[in-house]
Amino acid sequence: MIFWLIAEIIKILIVFAGLLAAAAYLTLLERKVAAKIQNRMGPMEAGFHGLLQPIADGIKLFFKEDIIPADADKILFLLAPIIVVIPALTTFAVIPFGAPVKILGHTVPLQITNVNIGILFILALSSLGIYGVVLGGWASNSKYSLLGGIRTAAQMISYEIPLVLSIIGVIMIAGDLSLSKIVSEQSHIWFIVYQPVGFIIYLIASTAEMNRVPFDLGEAEGELVAGFHTEYSSMEFAFYFIGEYAQIVVNSAIIVTLFLGGWQGPFLPSVLWFLIKLFFVVLIYLWLRWTYPRLRYDELMDFGWKFLLPLALANIIVTGFIMILMNK
Repeated sequence: MIFWLIAEIIKILIVFAGLLAAAAYLTLLERKVAAKIQNRMGPMEAGFHGLLQPIADGIKLFFKEDIIPADADKILFLLAPIIVVIPALTTFAVIPFGAPVKILGHTVPLQITNVNIGILFILALSSLGIYGVVLGGWASNSKYSLLGGIRTAAQMISYEIPLVLSIIGVIMIAGDLSLSKIVSEQSHIWFIVYQPVGFIIYLIASTAEMNRVPFDLGEAEGELVAGFHTEYSSMEFAFYFIGEYAQIVVNSAIIVTLFLGGWQGPFLPSVLWFLIKLFFVVLIYLWLRWTYPRLRYDELMDFGWKFLLPLALANIIVTGFIMILMNK
């Protein structure tokens, strides 16, 4: 009993610290990727090739003056950034990031908890992030923030539907909602081979869920200054960014788990395979941001409802039809 308790605490600490470190250094990676695409150098002054830049940014934000608008709803204003961060950090609890290992005669799964409805758990938690954005925009008592919050709510709700539908094909093929079972079902062939359309839909819809370019209509500096977080400063502002970058890691881990075989791979340790695939998907998210221009709001909504949603439904129908034919 003591062994399992200690093992769980260690896994939680490793995942929690790893996610926070990844979120911090993703800011540097994103700036370096942007610099490479735009033929410049990016951060170079803080440490070797800018390696200490995330630490410098964190210290700067920690010591900046914390300004709360006079007419803001102070409680909701302070709670909103926390509501964004917690689901992003908690979601990783059900993601298997390596094969089970033997420690002191005990088989320890490299997963904080293995629930048989892991996918439903992830979808439920990811929906909570909407509240942090909407409450932040509303509680700021600013027209820019309010418009950003309203835009983001409509956008996230709209794209959550094709996002959920995009993984139905994976569930149909695996016949299970447990993420560890889905990974084990990909021991011979990754599900991206069977579900390339589902993979593309999830990638696009998750980008919209995270309010990243080309779907960052909730921030839209040109019209809304910074949208829902216009009035935020200091560590509250930092929490929004921690939530966004932690969500990039989580969505990348979900893609790796559902479509790219999870931690499975030859020769290398399973955890290393998981991290390699994770890094590859994160680079795709960063590449998308610095390649495509922002859509107009009407284009954003039309794309979600008139293209992604019918495509996701068609993918489910075709998957079911092929499975029926193969079973015959």
